[in-house]
Amino acid sequence: MKLASIDNGSPDGQLVVISKDTSQMCRVHGSAGTMAACLADWQSVLPVLQDISNALNNGTCEQAEPVADACFLAPLPRTYQWLDGSLFMNHGHLMQKAFNLDPIEDADKYPLIYQGAGDAFTGCNDTIALYNPAHGVDFEGEFGVLTTDVHVGATPDEAMQAIKLVVQLNDISYRGLAPREMKTGFGFVQAKGETAFAPFAVTPDELGDSWADGRIHLTLNITRNGEWFGSPSGSEMHFGFHELIAHAATTRPIKAGTVFGSGTVSNANPEAGQACIAELRAKELIKHGKPQTPFLSEGETVHMVCRDNQGQPLFGEINQTVKGG
Repeated sequence: MKLASIDNGSPDGQLVVISKDTSQMCRVHGSAGTMAACLADWQSVLPVLQDISNALNNGTCEQAEPVADACFLAPLPRTYQWLDGSLFMNHGHLMQKAFNLDPIEDADKYPLIYQGAGDAFTGCNDTIALYNPAHGVDFEGEFGVLTTDVHVGATPDEAMQAIKLVVQLNDISYRGLAPREMKTGFGFVQAKGETAFAPFAVTPDELGDSWADGRIHLTLNITRNGEWFGSPSGSEMHFGFHELIAHAATTRPIKAGTVFGSGTVSNANPEAGQACIAELRAKELIKHGKPQTPFLSEGETVHMVCRDNQGQPLFGEINQTVKGG
């Protein structure tokens, strides 16, 4: 099942169910008319959503509307909690080697995670804000999940049961601002822009065998200005999403609607390319002694898509243009 939020003038948008071929949609009315409300009451709402999905897919939904006419927001336009991990060890290893950083103690035993700003996510076609070229604006292709409630001390198996939807996202970073914030040890605020999401959130069963061990075993294909930039696979996550969630729930409950991110998708095989500019610059620094690829500038475009085993965009597509803020 695929869900999305369309623009209706409200901050949380209007929840819609999307047909499997992504050509039709149907609005969800009543108390579950937003993604946040849907996740908060998932078990009660799920049968209604499934009935709508079945009707869309067999052509009997009388309230069906064409997807082409919709303006999509992020599937969950805002949330109380956005927790982004760094689950691909290759990305961290490259950064440590390039910048002579000390290894993070026990990074292979405990997931790295920071608390991001979830008050305003953006849609798949919204612009990437460039306020100052010195900020070093970068894209980061990631996968993510949306959860229902998770109790304190939940095991990874229990956390897995709370994963209800899978998403694809572009975590905007300002690399020129990140070093100072990293040194403080208090996490990112200025160095992170508004995170953009592909339009469709999908239930794990939609991925079939490509969803296993809390990981998405598919490639994330990225182009910059129409040129290939990378096709790394989500399969190389060192920790699964369920392990990340259980780690976060060690000392506090996780509330419905929390978004967890994978961190930059990164593979050890150089032929996979990369999902962010910073990683390419790190590779250049290691090989040539200095980075050669610039960060984004006004007018540039970024396109991201994850295709299923039939070659269809699983989450829709992210297609953004950089614009001065």
